[in-house]
Amino acid sequence: MNFQKLNNVFARNHRFLMLGFALIALFGISLPGCSSNRDDSQTSEERDRAAIIASDSPSPFHTADSSEKMDYDPWESFNAKTFSLNFNYIDHYGLKPAAKVWSEAFPQKVRHSLANAFYNLAMPVRFVNQVLQTRFPAAGEELARFVLNTTVGVVGLFDPASHLGLKKNQADSGETLALYGVKPGPYLVLPLLQPLTVRDAFGYAADSLMDPLSWFVTPIGADIGRSAAYQINERAENMTMYDDVEDTSLDLYAAVRNGYLQRRRKAIEDAIHDRDQTWRGLADHFEPQRKSILIDDPQSSIAPANQTAQSEGLEVEAR
Repeated sequence: MNFQKLNNVFARNHRFLMLGFALIALFGISLPGCSSNRDDSQTSEERDRAAIIASDSPSPFHTADSSEKMDYDPWESFNAKTFSLNFNYIDHYGLKPAAKVWSEAFPQKVRHSLANAFYNLAMPVRFVNQVLQTRFPAAGEELARFVLNTTVGVVGLFDPASHLGLKKNQADSGETLALYGVKPGPYLVLPLLQPLTVRDAFGYAADSLMDPLSWFVTPIGADIGRSAAYQINERAENMTMYDDVEDTSLDLYAAVRNGYLQRRRKAIEDAIHDRDQTWRGLADHFEPQRKSILIDDPQSSIAPANQTAQSEGLEVEAR
């Protein structure tokens, strides 16, 4: 990297840099509205999310639970005011200027490597929730990805696991609560945080406690630091996407709300599908063994038949 150019960038933007980092380091800014994914690097889901948020059309996704299909927003007055604070002030004067400086200071390959590292660091959250959701193959794949990327991939900066066919999987405590039947509750926008539902707010708190950094510092401190660095890097990686969302949405609050809720419904639906596939696979695996036991031990099938015949005989005698 040309260090003279780097110095010039910081010199030209030092005011914005100081303001951006001060706000973000203090409060752990998450991009309100447009950014709702807490720990994954840029994927096809991120690109799909941009298209969804930029549109006010109804969701194409469906779930079995009818309560999940409604954009339930009884606190819209409070949420809209909080969204305005987050977007028009915190994001506009804090996160966005810092992301621009970050984008000029670090090339795209460096930013992408940092995104890989943030994804790798959040492995415990995904692994624990995949186990709780009984998505055991995904949990095994998650663990294998972590070991490979942490060692061969230099603490997660690189992603050799994807090149070997180990795909990225998502899971969080909000999804886990949904799979255990907890309803989403109202849509919720809080200062300095991403969009949530009441269920996802509890899940977000649980995920923060599972953050590896929280084992050495306070959970709040860990979440502030990780969220600040992640959001600056993620915003710099997708600057054009966010600008397009702002320019194409007639009602940004409604578009962000609908996009977030649609994406969460799709994530939960995918988790349910993955869980069901896991159990179908286990059933298919043990079915031949069960049939083999019945064939090898014919008495096990004859005995129930004899018991049935005897009970029928007793009924006839009683009559």
